[in-house]
Amino acid sequence: MMESRIKRLATTLMDATTDKDPLVQEQIYNALCYLGESEPEEILHSCDEYLRQHDKLAYPHRVIILKAMETVVKNNIASLDKSTAKVVIFLASNEMTKSKEVIRDWQQAASSVLVAVGQRFINKVMEEVLTKFQPGILPHYFIVQTFANLSVSNVFGMVPFLNSILGTMLPMLGMAKQDHMKSVFCYALQHFSESIQEYLANLDKAPDPTVRKDTFSNEIFSAYEVLFNSWLQHREAKLRLAVVEAVGPMSYLMPSEKLEEQLPKLIPGILALYKKHAEAFYISKSLCQILEASVNIGSRSLDVQLDALLGTLHPQICAPADPSVPLTVKNHTEVLRCFTVLACSFPDRVLAFLLPKLESSNERTRVGTLLIMRQIINSAPSQMEIKKPFILSSMKLPLQDSNDKVKRAVVQVISAMAHHGYLEQPGGEAMLEYLVRQCALPSEAQPKKQPPDADDLTSDSVQSISVNTLFLLSTTVDRMNNVLWPYLLEFVTPIQFTNALTPLCKSLMYLAVKKQEEGENASLLRYDLNGNLPSPYALTTRLLVVSSQPYAGDCRGAAALRLLSVLQYSVHPALEQLWSKRVPSLVEHIEENTEKRLCQKEWEEKLLLFLQETLAAVSDNAWVCHFVTEMCRQLNSYNGFPLEKNFLYKCIGTALGACTSKDLVQKQLQELLETARYHEEAEREGLASCFGICAINHLEETLAKLEDFVRSDVFKKSVGLFSIFKDRSDNEVEKIKSTLILCYGFVAVHAPKELVLSRIEADILKNIFQYFNTKDLTLKLCLIRSICMISQAIYNGGKCGDFVFSRKAELVAQMVEFIKAEPLDAMRTPVRQRAMVTCTYLVVLEPHLSDPDRTELIDTCLAGVLALPPEPGQERDGSGGDAPHKEMLYGDTLSALKDLLKSLLQRNLTPHGLQDMFAHLGPWIKSNKEQERQRAVEVSAALLDFYLGKLNVSTVVPFYNLGVLIALFSPRCSDSLASVRQHAVDCVYCLLYIQLCYEGFARDHTDEMVEGLKALKKGLEEPDFTVLFHTCHNIAMVVGKRVPPDQLMSLLLAMFEGLADPDKNCSRAATVMINSLLKERGSVLQEKVPDIMSIIHSKLQEVDEEHIRKAAQQTVYILASQHKSVVVSSLLGSALPFDSHTCAMWRSLAAEPTLTSQILEQLLEKVNRDVPYKESKCFLLGSGSERIATLLPLAATCALYEIMSAPESGAAVLGLYAPLFVTLLLRVSCTVGVQLPKSLQSRERRSSSLGPAPRSLHPCSCAVETLKVMLARGGSEAVTRAVGSAGGWDLMASPERHHDGVAVLAGAMARHAGPRLPLIVKNLIPTLSSVLDSQRITTTAFFAELLNNNVVNDLMLLETVMDNMTGRQKDPCMLVRMLALRGLGNISSGSPEKVRKHGAKLLASMVNGMDDKDDPHNLVALEAMSSLSKLLDHLEERDIQSMLLHIAIRIRPFFDSEQPDLRQSSIVLFGNLTKFSEDDCEAFFEQILNGLVTLLLHLQDPKPEVVKACKFALRMCGPNMGCEGLCDMFLNHLREDRSLHYGEFMNNVCKHLMQSYPEMLNRLILTNLFYFKSNWVDIRAAAPMFIGFLVLHVDEDHCQQVDLDQLISGESVPTACTAGEQELGVGAGAQPREFGLPSVGLCRAPGSCSTLG
Repeated sequence: MMESRIKRLATTLMDATTDKDPLVQEQIYNALCYLGESEPEEILHSCDEYLRQHDKLAYPHRVIILKAMETVVKNNIASLDKSTAKVVIFLASNEMTKSKEVIRDWQQAASSVLVAVGQRFINKVMEEVLTKFQPGILPHYFIVQTFANLSVSNVFGMVPFLNSILGTMLPMLGMAKQDHMKSVFCYALQHFSESIQEYLANLDKAPDPTVRKDTFSNEIFSAYEVLFNSWLQHREAKLRLAVVEAVGPMSYLMPSEKLEEQLPKLIPGILALYKKHAEAFYISKSLCQILEASVNIGSRSLDVQLDALLGTLHPQICAPADPSVPLTVKNHTEVLRCFTVLACSFPDRVLAFLLPKLESSNERTRVGTLLIMRQIINSAPSQMEIKKPFILSSMKLPLQDSNDKVKRAVVQVISAMAHHGYLEQPGGEAMLEYLVRQCALPSEAQPKKQPPDADDLTSDSVQSISVNTLFLLSTTVDRMNNVLWPYLLEFVTPIQFTNALTPLCKSLMYLAVKKQEEGENASLLRYDLNGNLPSPYALTTRLLVVSSQPYAGDCRGAAALRLLSVLQYSVHPALEQLWSKRVPSLVEHIEENTEKRLCQKEWEEKLLLFLQETLAAVSDNAWVCHFVTEMCRQLNSYNGFPLEKNFLYKCIGTALGACTSKDLVQKQLQELLETARYHEEAEREGLASCFGICAINHLEETLAKLEDFVRSDVFKKSVGLFSIFKDRSDNEVEKIKSTLILCYGFVAVHAPKELVLSRIEADILKNIFQYFNTKDLTLKLCLIRSICMISQAIYNGGKCGDFVFSRKAELVAQMVEFIKAEPLDAMRTPVRQRAMVTCTYLVVLEPHLSDPDRTELIDTCLAGVLALPPEPGQERDGSGGDAPHKEMLYGDTLSALKDLLKSLLQRNLTPHGLQDMFAHLGPWIKSNKEQERQRAVEVSAALLDFYLGKLNVSTVVPFYNLGVLIALFSPRCSDSLASVRQHAVDCVYCLLYIQLCYEGFARDHTDEMVEGLKALKKGLEEPDFTVLFHTCHNIAMVVGKRVPPDQLMSLLLAMFEGLADPDKNCSRAATVMINSLLKERGSVLQEKVPDIMSIIHSKLQEVDEEHIRKAAQQTVYILASQHKSVVVSSLLGSALPFDSHTCAMWRSLAAEPTLTSQILEQLLEKVNRDVPYKESKCFLLGSGSERIATLLPLAATCALYEIMSAPESGAAVLGLYAPLFVTLLLRVSCTVGVQLPKSLQSRERRSSSLGPAPRSLHPCSCAVETLKVMLARGGSEAVTRAVGSAGGWDLMASPERHHDGVAVLAGAMARHAGPRLPLIVKNLIPTLSSVLDSQRITTTAFFAELLNNNVVNDLMLLETVMDNMTGRQKDPCMLVRMLALRGLGNISSGSPEKVRKHGAKLLASMVNGMDDKDDPHNLVALEAMSSLSKLLDHLEERDIQSMLLHIAIRIRPFFDSEQPDLRQSSIVLFGNLTKFSEDDCEAFFEQILNGLVTLLLHLQDPKPEVVKACKFALRMCGPNMGCEGLCDMFLNHLREDRSLHYGEFMNNVCKHLMQSYPEMLNRLILTNLFYFKSNWVDIRAAAPMFIGFLVLHVDEDHCQQVDLDQLISGESVPTACTAGEQELGVGAGAQPREFGLPSVGLCRAPGSCSTLG
């Protein structure tokens, strides 16, 4: 079951081999191999079966299975069953030979399976394969290759078959025509030959020990002849190389005589191939094998061929070997083997050929020759033994060669020589010296000058190769011990071998230890046998001095100290115990540190202490004197090594201090002063250090020597005591002065304090002060440094508290002058830094500096450092090679400034002292230059940290300036520079902890909230504004919770100052923090709100930045959310007209709907509560009072406008739509005709002259604009547009037409904002009782127009509004009464269906209106008539009947009114009334007759609209007159669109009248007589004409009705008479009758009003 499962799994895997993904194929292969590990035979059988069953499977997929089979066989060969092996062999054989064509991957895989099985089953494999290797038939390519590979993999199994294989193969060579077959035969012959050689070499292990070379010789030779004579000449390069590869191994097996015979042809033939093939490895390998075979048979032919061989092989070595091409390296190896073979046989001739080549001008020739020399020295030692002197002497020229490649080759030759005893010969020392010199080469210079290339022997430098070689010779070549020890010590002290010291010391230490182990400790250094050895003093000095730079020269310090320790007994017997203890600890200190970590000063102090202890241990004045002398002698050796020389000076000072001979001390000090190289800084420093250290034990002698030096003629440039200085230049004299001053400083700082304090002013400063007036930089720096050291000496002195430094202020002033003298455009010198360091030590000394001196010191130092241009590292263009030095100088200077300010702050460690310090730093912190801010904030952080660290609060006191300081730093947390941001957080952190200390918390108290600031620093690294401002918000939260209440306002005030910060990021941060603080703590600031609002306004005026405006608006919003009333009152108190900043502040209150609603309600309350205007009497005579707007409602209206102009206010406006609308509508009504106060008028004029005013401040315009913006923001833009297009807004502002404008607005509201009306109506109703006429007028006008629209009915408002209109009929204001009637009349068009329901009430209202007694201009009556006319169509007849006659009689007087509107309305109404006359026909007919004359005469009215009304009325009256002809005339002739011939018309009318109503003649005449004096000419003319036509057409029976007396009793009316005469003279042809009418008099028409006519 298990097997079948594995088989199925294997089959599944093999099915998947068809996948084209190489990765999948690799995984299938691995899986098959894995299965094969557990069940190898099952897998092999499965593979066999699968391949047989899938005969058509493509060969790439078969290859995967075959490779898996090979791996399984290889890994399990030992356990493989014979039957399985046979199956595998048979399958592989078939797979390999299935295709006659060569398919390399497939057939190679099958061949590899056979080779793998052949490891154990060679006979089975051969049995199968030999069946396919038949004589006379050219075999398959891979049959031959399989034989070759089997011969390599299983030598002992395969060699016994080779004789028969060769016998069968030889005839086939001639049959091979194709290159690939020839190549595979060569391949087979090569491997057969190699296998036979291996078999013969291991006969003792072979299965058949009788096998001999002769067994194969003839066959091999026969094959050779074909290969060499035929195939080697082939033009195909690959075939030639295959032949060459085969010939080499075959030459070992050829018969000796045949080989000897062939050599004259063979060697030249092989050599000739070098010219044909670029790749020479196979040729060289074959040639080497041929040469070895030739030597083995003792060939004599080589002698003849030697020159050709050397001449051809030598260039092969000279050609560089490319390490990246492995065959070139292998070729070199084979060629060198050839030279070995030749050198062993022909040593003289080979050397004679090689050694002259060392003088060649060609570098490659010299290098190649040296490589061969190394090879033959190593590989032919016996032949070269007697040639050693000759070879050593021939190396003289190469030792002088400067070429690095030659040097490397020479070092390798020296290494070979050392191993073979050459260096023990005379001349060997030159080789060792050469090696040490190469060790001393600069380790870095060589690769930089000449980077390694393809020609290099190795990529290592000459120096590194030499170092390695020296160490190997010292440690691994025993015969070199006596050669190297103690000879190498001679190279320790010469300065030119400094770079070689590390390898020298390591080698010497190893050799010395070995000598000690041999028992030579006491006599380690034998000066009697080695006269050239350096003295113990010289060795000690040298090794100690080089140890001062322990990591130089590959960490020579440790090596030098270890060597010194080994030599301890030789240096002085007394040092053994001390050095055994001290040196290991010094070495350990070096090894524990690194070059960067090691404190140089501390290290030098350790070494000097070690020296001091050494001198004490020796305790031999003579030895010390010798030691001092040797040190002084070595001084000049270190010219060019300033650091080491400086340390040597210190060693000399230490040694002089230990010297008891005062004469020697003075002599050596004198000598040092005479020989010093004063122009070198390190020398000056070292000499001063020497004097200082010496002064520890010899203060008197040191000061005396310096005093002599001051008094000498050296500074006068004349021959004197120090005659050595007589030719010095001015510049050098300055350097000598510098050294002198520096010496005084070092003496002061090193000498015992109890001795030196008394000498400072008397002996030291006396000699220093005379040099302050100098411009020499070196002298200046030395003066500063010396003063600094003197100050340190005083400060560190035990009696510092008692010592009063009388010249302190003078010295500080001098330092300030030095700083001021430095240029501000760059930092070129360390003068500033050193002067500030000096001041740091000076200011702590007594007495205190005065305040002016202190201020000048601080300001000078701040200006001298902070104002410098950016540091070199921050400049884009860099500043050349000295950039790192300048960067360090900048850093040191800034540190010096920090230390100085800390020192000053220490003197007054109080809030006041801190405030004083930041008064100086403040402007720099806010500078618009990045580098100034960066340095200032960094300094501030250091000062605050120092303050916090030193603070010791004994009583709880207020940190009164916390708010101001936090406001100074917190905005910098978003500075454009990351470093400023980080330091600013540190400043805030320290300030809050200082506050906690002042509150009484312990110094080690940890506040979690304040600690959170540290975590925020991470977010300040990247300049992402979102992160920065979020961080600033978090900082503000912390500050807000920790700042005491009494500091909050000062913090905010100072923070507001930050809004003007030149860095926009910081001004933004200030706004973020202000707003965050106000959110957190603003609730306690109610009393301060007006002040804050005032500050915000002033800041908006100062700073014209968009982000400031937005933030200020946010601030106002936050304050308003906490203190609404105060903010509103504060803003309302702003000057009118509001400037743009106040407007912006108002608009900020629109941000949040709830707050906005509350603000709007407050403003509405302000508008409604106060009187809108005050009456003011004019001074002009005769003029009445004028209305002057009150300020509060005006300001509130402006505020409403600003808030509602913000889009964000939409939600709040919608919520307060009705109150806002009503209030603003009434505000408009109250401000019509109202004037601004005089003060505001002038202010508005001024503001408009300065620039375009934002809006008119006129009360009415302001109210209208506010109403418009309210409608727009409330979603009623359509209303605004509709009113505007109808001119409604202008009408509303007009005193005469205001109510018309309101009507336009009401109509637009009804059309476009119907759902808003119920609340509006509800809010408006109370204003109908307002004491202000204007408000009642506006409301009534609004309601009147609403009734004109059906929306009131839809909204169920009709009765409410109608009732209110009805209630206004008694209003004291005539306009209100009129508008109320208009509204009631509008019901006819708005809700006609409701008129019938309320007919009686409406009719009563109209009649009352017509009866209005307080209506001088009849405007109310006019409106009543107009409205009644509209209503009549909808009233019930029964309602009209009762009032019909009353109305007709009441309106009759208006027919002749001078007001056209009254005439028109009354006549139209009369016409409409006729519709209701049927039930009371007689009574109304009488009214018709009463008005008939008037109506007919007014057809001549000058007003067309009155004429039109008369036509309408007559047409309506016609049917009621009982005269069909007259009715038809009225209907036909009085159509509106038809013109009228009045005379003709009147003629016909009178005719019908007299025919139908002759009894009415007198009445009609009398009525006409009334119009004889009418104001209208046409009517005056028409009246006589009317009479004339009446008389004309009356019959005689009715003539008596005419009262002729009455007609003639009136006054003459010329116009009327003329017209009457004309009319009487016309009569349709009739003769005029004698009526006796001389004149026409004035008569009163019945029922006429005496005032009319």
